[in-house]
Amino acid sequence: MESPCGRYVLVFNGEIYNHREIRQKLECEQQGWDWRGHADTETLLASFAARGIEDTLTACVGMFAFALWDKQTKQLTLGRDRAGEKPLYYGWHKGGFVFTSELKAFKALPGFESEVNRDALAIFMRHQYIPAPHSIYKNVFKLPPGHYIHLDARSLVDRPVPVPYWTVNESIKAGGESPFQGADANAVLALENLLMQSVSGQMLADVPLGAFLSGGVDSSVVVALMQKQATRPVKTFAIGFDDPRYNEAEHAAAVARHLGTDHTELYVSAQDALDLVPRLPSIYCEPFADSSQLPTFLVNKMAKQHVTVALSGDGGDELFGGYSPYQFAPKYWRLLSKVPRPLRAAMAGVIPRSPAPDKFLKLAEVMAARSKEDFYRLMMSHWTQPEMLVRNACEPPSVLSSPDLWPKTDSYEHWMMAMETQMYMPDDILVKVDRAAMANSLETRVPLLDHRIIEFAWQLPLHMKIREGKGKWVLREVLYKHVPRELIERPKKGFSVPLGDWLRGPLRDWAEALLDEQRLQAEGYFYPAPIRNAWQQHIKGRRDNSGKLWSVLMFQAWLEAQ
Repeated sequence: MESPCGRYVLVFNGEIYNHREIRQKLECEQQGWDWRGHADTETLLASFAARGIEDTLTACVGMFAFALWDKQTKQLTLGRDRAGEKPLYYGWHKGGFVFTSELKAFKALPGFESEVNRDALAIFMRHQYIPAPHSIYKNVFKLPPGHYIHLDARSLVDRPVPVPYWTVNESIKAGGESPFQGADANAVLALENLLMQSVSGQMLADVPLGAFLSGGVDSSVVVALMQKQATRPVKTFAIGFDDPRYNEAEHAAAVARHLGTDHTELYVSAQDALDLVPRLPSIYCEPFADSSQLPTFLVNKMAKQHVTVALSGDGGDELFGGYSPYQFAPKYWRLLSKVPRPLRAAMAGVIPRSPAPDKFLKLAEVMAARSKEDFYRLMMSHWTQPEMLVRNACEPPSVLSSPDLWPKTDSYEHWMMAMETQMYMPDDILVKVDRAAMANSLETRVPLLDHRIIEFAWQLPLHMKIREGKGKWVLREVLYKHVPRELIERPKKGFSVPLGDWLRGPLRDWAEALLDEQRLQAEGYFYPAPIRNAWQQHIKGRRDNSGKLWSVLMFQAWLEAQ
């Protein structure tokens, strides 16, 4: 979109939920903008022209990626939303600067050199995703969430330094300097008001709208607050599995009945998910190995048959202490750290050679940790030594491995939550949801990631998040005002699939072809021995190496699709 004066051109992807308020303020502050419509794109363009980049971004509540071209100064600005809901890649090609929302768009450029970044491949083997600013291609980068960059047309060869306009670390610092002082009941009420505000803003749509409902805390609280504000039953969606180990559909249905939503559920077979596997490299246009990508795609596909926009409950675990490591990691580290490290390292060398259960093998991998932060990083790693796996690679630093990027937190639990919010959430969870939705032409929105809720969460003390061995205390208390406790209180299963069984069964031939020793040798990206060893252990049932193998398989499938 071009500004009426002809100076600015904006390319924009996303939604600005408060664009009407921004527009009203612009109209009050100055006359003269010739409004041509009611779109948030036009509001954003007018604000950039009137207020500049930083003030506009600070005022925006939304999910977005944009590029703004100033014809007068010959300057290009790229920016991304605070939480990282919308993607933005950039790089250089034949002396020019290129940017896109999807890596595969670069393939349309004549002679685009898509050389694999082996260092990024190494970090992918550790985490199952590639964290910003890295990408799978050399000389192509992801813009970090909450940042923008300026480029001058006269000096395109200079690599721009991303400028933060909002960061998780600043939110943590601000929260520590002005902590929430009220009682439990005040915290619950304050959070409920913020959630109502966020949900209300994200329900504004001129197309059919609904929500995902798993029956867990996060999605249930979003749906409950949607239904409270809606004039008709909210459309909700859940998928179920025939395998009871992975099925939560009946819990979602019970919550839907209580809230009175217009609920749709789809039971998918293993075959439905397996049929999707060949499509994954085109849906996720760089290697991505979180296997819950399969059910995520299927629930998005189902929702698209009924609505154009769907709200999700992502973000609750990172902000309010929901993941199980927040409970068990501090206990394990307290015990381990009492044992001298040389002794732990010696024990770590013995356990893998014994017929030990998988949990003990994971313990062996983390035993020699040098610190509680190192312990957590090893615990979250799939391949703990990626350079022993990827040829000619040097694993690049990440937030998790860079102490100078860590915020000051008051507890180990809060440190872990800060790490997940900055890496796992934007580069795994939000990638998984966004790409699955976009592949189905569905727009997803994430009310819990409104920056005002993130900032409030960091004002709360730990005991309002984790209490009596359970996470998300304050979020649960909001939910229990709307949904009976007994419908929610149960062990969490997670959104997963029986990947280990599938790799030994229906996916075995597909995997065997991709993991063939001669093929690995010829392609030259991996040392075959550790992969073949992990594969043999897995198919013989000695170990569950499905997580490790899925990382390799997703890269191999992506490489084949290239």
